[in-house]
Amino acid sequence: MALVPVAEALERLLDGAAPRASESVALIDAAGRVLAEPVVALRTQPPFNASAMDGYATRAADVASVPARLSVIGIAPAGRGFEGSVGTAQAVRIFTGAPVPQGADTIVIQENVQDLGGGTIEVTEPTAEGRNIRRAGLDFVEGDVLLEKGRLLDPAALSLAASANHPRLTVVKRPLVAIIATGDELLSPGSELGPDQIISSNAYGVAAAAQSVGARALDLGIAADRKEAIAALVRQAVEQQADVIVTLGGASVGDHDLIHDVLTGEGMTLDFWKIAMRPGKPLMFGRLGPARCIGLPGNPVASLVCSQLFLKPLLARLGGRAFTQDTRQARLAAPMQANDLRQDYVRAIIREEAGSLVATPFGIQDSSMLRMLADANGLIVREPFAPAAAVGDACRVLMLR
Repeated sequence: MALVPVAEALERLLDGAAPRASESVALIDAAGRVLAEPVVALRTQPPFNASAMDGYATRAADVASVPARLSVIGIAPAGRGFEGSVGTAQAVRIFTGAPVPQGADTIVIQENVQDLGGGTIEVTEPTAEGRNIRRAGLDFVEGDVLLEKGRLLDPAALSLAASANHPRLTVVKRPLVAIIATGDELLSPGSELGPDQIISSNAYGVAAAAQSVGARALDLGIAADRKEAIAALVRQAVEQQADVIVTLGGASVGDHDLIHDVLTGEGMTLDFWKIAMRPGKPLMFGRLGPARCIGLPGNPVASLVCSQLFLKPLLARLGGRAFTQDTRQARLAAPMQANDLRQDYVRAIIREEAGSLVATPFGIQDSSMLRMLADANGLIVREPFAPAAAVGDACRVLMLR
């Protein structure tokens, strides 16, 4: 099977991917979710003319000239309005959020008032009609569309939905990705290692990548290098109705690289296998019923780079989210050799200097070296057959953080 270009691989992987079904969730559980339908105001906000300040509700005509003496005829705290009417030379003590009493058309702030005792105040500054009053419907009116379908529910959006009297919201179901690591040599972190064993690390980074775009991650553990062991975990993923099944390692061409045979044996239709990229050449993609299967390389860096390029866009689309890679223009701080037929993703440090970005590639790019990926904040993207590049030449970078 020929090597598939990166852009074509992504297009084929995303083909037909659409947001999942919707579900209703309590408002307190809706943070970070994506709206499956618009949010319409169920009430008007504010529902009445409300005081914007602590002070006195009165008639603007009575405080146009100062000093002006007024009789205080009542009080209006928030949540309990004054039921009477304000007449000539009268005022009501009022607090922020309380309804403006009938007859009043302005609020004199308390800093501009002297209490003379005996229910009399003196206003020291004139106040125009309508000052310090929030008119009914200032924020929104019942029936207004407040949030559109597809909106990511951030803190402001959630507060707005709550103020519109929505206790629940209809959101896109979060896609489920089942993660299966493979290899006799792998043990979980914290295990007692034998002389020929290593720690399984890829699943944690892949799960974090999935969660960063709102997906749920289901870690099914480590399968031994036996077809029946791998098949058992694949069946678990299918039983859990995973939208995406991710396997880690075992997708190359070695005697113990069994993923392809197991998945096709379980009914997967292979779409492509091997991409013209570095790191990440042995990436496999196919479909197993409604689930999409992605066989990520076993090398940790390749696994995480492929998660950034392929898994995150797929899960974002299934979850109804917009997703765009953060690519920028930079200039090289070190020379680079000519590239071959594979698109290269080179770990680098990206810094801003003199108003532009400068990319410094690491000298070693071995795909097993996780520390270098953790230190890198970007990848220099080298197109297939790119010529040698000198210091100061333009380059394209994919920002990781």
